[in-house]
Amino acid sequence: MEFLSRTQIILALGAVGLALFVLELVRSRRLSEEYSLLWVVASTAVAVLGFTTPLLRGITRALGILYETSTVFALGLAFTTVMLLFNSVKLSRLSHENRQLTRELAFLRLALEEQGAVTQTPSDGGGGA
Repeated sequence: MEFLSRTQIILALGAVGLALFVLELVRSRRLSEEYSLLWVVASTAVAVLGFTTPLLRGITRALGILYETSTVFALGLAFTTVMLLFNSVKLSRLSHENRQLTRELAFLRLALEEQGAVTQTPSDGGGGA
């Protein structure tokens, strides 16, 4: 039986703590379920790798990496890259939708002004002082 290193224990406990924190954010409605799934899966994978030395060593050898900590770092970097790409796609879509909604609002406002439905505000100096 192999003993876990201090680094593995800290890594695994940190991953479990992150998973619990993500679940708390979902419970308090500060993080949507859509994003939480990615975080819970990633933190669970890190926790499993932290607690199972043979699995981590096997993945390290299969990838041709020298040290187990480098494997965890590389997987974290890959996860970060995927999350950045995912967020960039979401941000691009939201930006496009925002422009589209702004155009639609401008057209609706123009149509209302042409129909005379929009009234002037009383700040035009019409108050008798």
